[in-house]
Amino acid sequence: MAGRLEGKVAFVTGIARGQGRSHALALAREGADVIGIDRAEPVASMGYPLGTEEELAETVRLVEKTGRRIVARKGDVRDRQAVLDLLADGVAELGRLDVVVASAGISPPPHRLWEIPPEQWDDVIGTNLTGVFHTLAAAMPHILAGRAGGSVIVISSGAAMNNVPNLSDYVATKNAVIGLAKSLANEVAHRQVRVNVIAPGTVDTPMITANEPQFKLFRPDLPDPSLDDCVEAFRRMMPMGRPWLDPADISDAVVYLASDEARWISGVVLPVDQGNVNRPF
Repeated sequence: MAGRLEGKVAFVTGIARGQGRSHALALAREGADVIGIDRAEPVASMGYPLGTEEELAETVRLVEKTGRRIVARKGDVRDRQAVLDLLADGVAELGRLDVVVASAGISPPPHRLWEIPPEQWDDVIGTNLTGVFHTLAAAMPHILAGRAGGSVIVISSGAAMNNVPNLSDYVATKNAVIGLAKSLANEVAHRQVRVNVIAPGTVDTPMITANEPQFKLFRPDLPDPSLDDCVEAFRRMMPMGRPWLDPADISDAVVYLASDEARWISGVVLPVDQGNVNRPF
């Protein structure tokens, strides 16, 4: 049986692991071929390990295992030319571009705003905001050239909607991409291109569960909290009671917004967060 995205081509950033890999695989299982990019090396100012070239290669293997084609490359979304070159090659090989998922992002060590190191600020702004700008700016001409509409999905964060303290660099970028997406939605609606945002809650990826510097945000009462120390704190934040979601939970929303089932939805922010943003306290 044909999938909901049969014959489509999707561009996904940050595909080496975590949400990006999950999104790429979910789209492939629904019939889409994939173009993907990932930095696949550390960012010095971050306090947790980022994806690797080996993980990027594993994503390629897993997509190919679904029977779909993939054009993937190591590259930094902060580098506009790298994104342009990959998309040119990917569209030349796969024939079109229909879906964009701007998923690449980093989550920094917590600091009060006036204590954020300038190099950390530059890395967070560069990846989470400028990288999304480069992704959308490079992709839109290919989508519009197809004259068949399309779907753009930007991954923001529930942290932006809750204005989480001590992550003001991260929160700034995740709020900014909401504005970027909503403005773009108004620019391209007449071409039947939809632009939406997903705001995930806490998700079980290394950005959360291996990000040891951030554990202090959830257990400030402990000098050196572990992930196990934080589980109940995560759980208490979530009205539906799970400490975190699986990446596949976010990918289900990605597939929905990419599909024709969402053909009249544009300019919205969809929280996938167990009701966290809606909680009354």
